[in-house]
Amino acid sequence: MFVVDSQIHLWKEETPDRPWVPGARERIRLNGHREEAFLAEEAVSLMDEAGVNRALILPPSWEGNRIDYSLEAAERYDGRFGIMARVPQDDPEEGERLLHEFKDNPYIKGTRLTFHRPQDRNWMIDGTNDWYWPIAEKLGIPTMVHAPIWKAELGQIAEKHPNLKIIIDHMGIMARCVDDAIGYWVQETADLHVHPNIYVKVSAIPGYSTQEFPNKNIEKYVRQMVDAMGPERCFWGTDITRLMGHGLTWTDTIEQFTKYYDFSADELDWIMGRGICEALDWPMEG
Repeated sequence: MFVVDSQIHLWKEETPDRPWVPGARERIRLNGHREEAFLAEEAVSLMDEAGVNRALILPPSWEGNRIDYSLEAAERYDGRFGIMARVPQDDPEEGERLLHEFKDNPYIKGTRLTFHRPQDRNWMIDGTNDWYWPIAEKLGIPTMVHAPIWKAELGQIAEKHPNLKIIIDHMGIMARCVDDAIGYWVQETADLHVHPNIYVKVSAIPGYSTQEFPNKNIEKYVRQMVDAMGPERCFWGTDITRLMGHGLTWTDTIEQFTKYYDFSADELDWIMGRGICEALDWPMEG
């Protein structure tokens, strides 16, 4: 089985010439990420140990919009990483310039937009991000989106831009919701299955349960998403630096789907790697 993690963060230590955005450490602790750097060599070693063929790097928000270390990692470990790059969502001129630049970079597979922090929460509805969607559609740039509270709006965007691939983070669950409280958010996301250009990451799953691993109490919600979207549009992922705080490894998170949850071999083929590769036009043999 070809295994691709649809979400990890890599970052270097904060230094005076590499400052983090204000309030970053508080947000890291709040979201359960480890604070020490997570470098490419550690990630590749752990991936090799678990049998993860590839991972998509989402440059972390605490470093702002910079993607230099992600590019460094992808170039150093050619074929192991792809990048969902950040763009300055509130700067249309610079954002458009970067999208054209990203289009020609073989390591960049798409972008990731965020609408969950105080500073960017309303950018989907106040016009700030309106410039992005038509350009990304024209250039064919797949877009991951973290916007738990804007599901109806995402549906409208998907309908207006049918050739734009939109990939929703973490089943669309609001941060720090756990157990049956995730049901509302999962249903909202599953209802978007009517838009064929919307995809979903079934990612960071252990973080949404207070029960012991393998978190069987929320299997029904993962199943609900896969049944609604189809396994071809559901992508496994870890957000591994969040799960390390739970004492979990990459192998654990793979086995959650392959050993403990009830998926067929064909479903797993799509969920664990084939689906994301096809969505991003990233050939598995490459």
